[in-house]
Amino acid sequence: MPQPLVSILIPSRNAERWLAETLASALGQTWTNREIILVDDGSTDGSLALARSYEAQGVRVIAQPNLGASAARNRAFHESRGDFLQFLDADDLLSPDKLERQVAELTRRPAGTVASCTWGRFATDPAEAEFVDDTVYRDFLPIDFLVLGGEGSHMMHPSAWLTPRTVAVRAGPWDESLTLNDDGEYFCRVLLASSGVAFTLGARSYYRSRLSGSLSQRRDERSRRSQFRSIELIEKHLLAAENSPRTRRARAGYYQRFLYDFFPFPIELMRAAESRVTALGGSSLPPPMGPKTAALARWVGWKAVWRLKHWLHR
Repeated sequence: MPQPLVSILIPSRNAERWLAETLASALGQTWTNREIILVDDGSTDGSLALARSYEAQGVRVIAQPNLGASAARNRAFHESRGDFLQFLDADDLLSPDKLERQVAELTRRPAGTVASCTWGRFATDPAEAEFVDDTVYRDFLPIDFLVLGGEGSHMMHPSAWLTPRTVAVRAGPWDESLTLNDDGEYFCRVLLASSGVAFTLGARSYYRSRLSGSLSQRRDERSRRSQFRSIELIEKHLLAAENSPRTRRARAGYYQRFLYDFFPFPIELMRAAESRVTALGGSSLPPPMGPKTAALARWVGWKAVWRLKHWLHR
């Protein structure tokens, strides 16, 4: 019986600083029946030339105008042939046996299961990665995972997943209108199209975080509107799957976290988010703050503290 083919799909834009390390991570996988497809999304640095220097090692490189990360992922998917899909951002890394362990896990599970793994954040050295969110290090039913995400900041970053192609087809393409939290909205659909999540012990992925200028750090108005739109879509997907007290609390939690992340602007989005939290029955999600900030917030409220932070930042 032939081994499953795994497609490693890499969107890349101006990632010259980290791309060699990421490609080495993909090429160094112990699962050898794989294809690596990199879509350069209109880079203006040396990323495209660097990527093409790996073509002799089997990396397939496709260049397109700057259409956005989701468009690059969709292009990579359409060009791929794999039975399983590994989305890998151009600055993230995989442990050498990540794919081998996850493929082995999925071959033991019911059809349509997606695989997750341990993941950690790092800035420059993956040896210093912090593996802290162990709440998600277990098997889940799809809605259970999404409910947990609405009740706190629990997540899997995109590179932690391994997705059967059949599930990705059912879920549909990445939403190219989104610039922030496009991964959250996409993997919400992937989970709801799956039969469950299989946590894969020993497999690891590494999420490069806290980089200046990275998509996840953007706070401009377009990004804020994208985040809000992604939450509206996640609410729609969850409502279609299950309308219950627990999913209403989860949906309220997603909006409440949006408020904590972006308050106080744009004002109309803040009002819309507050309205949804109220309509869904409220949220008990506490604001993320340290002891000193919490002491001040007890006196003046978290909104006043956030306004003060915004004013000081400006």
